[in-house]
Amino acid sequence: MEKPVSIHGLAMDPKNKSPILLLKVDGAQKALPVWIGAYEANAIAMCLAGMESPRPMTHDLLYNTVIQAGYSVTKVVITDLKDTTFYAVIYLNSDSGSMEMDSRPSDAVALAVRSEAPIYVMEDVLDQSAVDMSTIEEDAAKTQKDEWLEMLENMDPEDYSKYKM
Repeated sequence: MEKPVSIHGLAMDPKNKSPILLLKVDGAQKALPVWIGAYEANAIAMCLAGMESPRPMTHDLLYNTVIQAGYSVTKVVITDLKDTTFYAVIYLNSDSGSMEMDSRPSDAVALAVRSEAPIYVMEDVLDQSAVDMSTIEEDAAKTQKDEWLEMLENMDPEDYSKYKM
């Protein structure tokens, strides 16, 4: 069974500095963290922020190709998790029929954001990998606190004059 999700945000894994896409399960206090590439994170973030590049990026090109071919993106679904790799399917529809395309979740989400299509995750994938939202928020608060402490510990007293309160 598919569960609707929304993009909760993008974060950086503090251990390996990889981008993480957080997909929050609609109506629940859990989210699916998906490690993605920097390029894909940038493509998603730019679109969410309403920014456009001067020339089409790869995901823009894919979206434009889908639209010019007469299709619309009806939904994307993260369908499976095998050996720490997520799998997704992009669902397309046109007057002449529908089709499904295998995809990486990051590419599927980047396309969903551009086309304003809904995003879903299969329930068994959530059962395997979803985390409690309170855990995410606690980890984020701790990471932010640790970063502030580290910055303060590394400051020279002369640096304090640079910051106006």
